[in-house]
Amino acid sequence: MNLKDFYYDLPEELIAQEPLEQRDSSRLLVLKRSSTSLEHRVFKDIVNYLKEGDCLVLNNTRVIPARLLGAKKDTGSNIEFLLLIRKDIDTWEVMLRPGKKAKLGARFVFGNGELEAEVIDIVEGGNRIVRFYYEGVFEELLDRLGNMPLPPYIKKSLEDKERYQTVYSEHEGSAAAPTAGLHFTEELLNKLSSMGIKIAYVTLHVGLGTFRPVKVDVIEEHKMHSEYYVVTEEAAEIINTARKNGGRIICVGTTSLRTIESVANADGEINAGCGWTDIFIYPGYSFKTVAGLITNFHLPESTLLMLVSALAGREFIMEAYEEAVRERYRFFSFGDAMLII
Repeated sequence: MNLKDFYYDLPEELIAQEPLEQRDSSRLLVLKRSSTSLEHRVFKDIVNYLKEGDCLVLNNTRVIPARLLGAKKDTGSNIEFLLLIRKDIDTWEVMLRPGKKAKLGARFVFGNGELEAEVIDIVEGGNRIVRFYYEGVFEELLDRLGNMPLPPYIKKSLEDKERYQTVYSEHEGSAAAPTAGLHFTEELLNKLSSMGIKIAYVTLHVGLGTFRPVKVDVIEEHKMHSEYYVVTEEAAEIINTARKNGGRIICVGTTSLRTIESVANADGEINAGCGWTDIFIYPGYSFKTVAGLITNFHLPESTLLMLVSALAGREFIMEAYEEAVRERYRFFSFGDAMLII
């Protein structure tokens, strides 16, 4: 398939710059696959589309304040670190801007000098491996000195860091939020549970590869980034039991979906475990377990738009996106949601 098959025009003013005051008051575009029909709702109306025995799969990763602003130690020139992957307790793979200032052995300082970093390796693609030096607890320093790594299309600063976290976030490690989950409130989750809808939590630490543009014309040639996941025995049992009992497995976000499809066997049974996945889902993919998806609206020509096209059909998805633009839905991380069912 060609990259241009996944292009659509998006007016810049439809890119949401901040979250709504009430998480579950976003709009919801419902795509019914059986009838290829669209319905316009509010997110809290999701209770009308789920039924007893269904299972929601949520990603409980937590975003770290992974953006560090500092200076090169010998020259004082500005530098920006974006923490990507923790290699060990004090060693990280990072993306740097400007990268040319980061030769082997280069040292950088952050805050009032209480945190320092040294480049110890340069990896494929230009990222650096750095070792941090500090006194005390790294996570506490990062919480104080770091900033939330908002996507590049969000120009407005975020006053409340928790609005870029889901209410059920638990395990720190992401460089970006699993944004479909931002619409849920504790009250809505409790209501769904009281309706007999099962909830399973998995973990996938979202990397910045989520925003990496596809640079090949033929999408099958694209190489996905790897992300770390954990599926517990408890989560696997909840999902497998719901499926055996006839319930639908509905993922909240593309990260949850990629996790579940990565650990499912040919019969659709989920295996507990942890590891790295670089699964690339695009039209033609046969889903093993997932029956539905709650997701936000994705960038043109992105791998995430290809994923939802694999689930709902490319023509139906592109029709839905055209409708969302006409109806002036809010797009991307802080935007409105879509239910594919």
